[in-house]
Amino acid sequence: MPLDTGGESALNLSASHTSTQVAAPTLQGGVDIGQALRAIREHQGLSLEDLAETTRVRASYLAAIEELRLELLPSRPFTIGYVRAYAQALGLDPEAAVERFRMDEPVLEEPLRAPLGVQETHDPRVNSLIAGGCMIIAAIFLWNIARRAMMEDAPPPPAASEVIAAKALAAAKPGPIVLGAPLPAPVESTTPPPYETPGLAEAVLTEDGRLTLQGKPKPLDQMTDPPPLAQLPPKFTPKGAIYGAQATEASSVTVQALKSSQLIVRGADGSLYFARQLAAGEAFRAPQVSGLTFNVTDPNAFQVFVGGQSHGVLPAAQASVSGLAGG
Repeated sequence: MPLDTGGESALNLSASHTSTQVAAPTLQGGVDIGQALRAIREHQGLSLEDLAETTRVRASYLAAIEELRLELLPSRPFTIGYVRAYAQALGLDPEAAVERFRMDEPVLEEPLRAPLGVQETHDPRVNSLIAGGCMIIAAIFLWNIARRAMMEDAPPPPAASEVIAAKALAAAKPGPIVLGAPLPAPVESTTPPPYETPGLAEAVLTEDGRLTLQGKPKPLDQMTDPPPLAQLPPKFTPKGAIYGAQATEASSVTVQALKSSQLIVRGADGSLYFARQLAAGEAFRAPQVSGLTFNVTDPNAFQVFVGGQSHGVLPAAQASVSGLAGG
């Protein structure tokens, strides 16, 4: 007798086939994030090598994430980055994967681990220096102990009896104290004498405007005769040191010593502006200062140049610079 295989049996087979279909895994499945990622990877038919090539993360690190063996992974920030890359390579939400990882491993603070494969080494000289320092400290400590022990065992220093010491003190009489002559002051503490311009002490301007030597007018027999004008150079020619105004400063009057003689230059208020014993050939360029006056011991010993041209010798022992320039 043939079996009855009606439509109801076909319907039951179709329903049985539908019930055997397995749903696609998600990030929320599995015991932890590692098993969830592994189930999704296997469901998509991918291997760890395929993901390592896509994410540029070692396959061993990916396997450690699936097993949640964090001791095989670098520090937590790197591990979170690997989880994010893993989920993104599978087409999942990387932030949801990171959130699931943090829920499975709720470690808030964790110190950074040393990179894997790097061996921590120390300088062997550090240990040697520490050992040497300890030996030196121990040696000093033992030497101090031995020295103190030797001093305690040493006999006391010899000392005179109190009776003998009292007699010696009573016999000692203080004698006269003789003080020697005071020692000279050290060289570095002496004060050098002030510099005096040669001839300045002898040349003094009196109240009436006359130039005197030590308070006495210079006698006329000490005055020299004026040289002939024909023997004087028509233009100023430097023959020695030039004092007064610099070469860059304006100056219209210049006096040049025909022989060694004293020159004193005073201001309008009588203050000393310049004083020096000029040698033959040395000159003084008068600066553009109003009220300057030349005071000399011998007017015939100085030739006057105005604008570089000769104007003879000084007309008197005292002459104003402005008058010479105007003349």
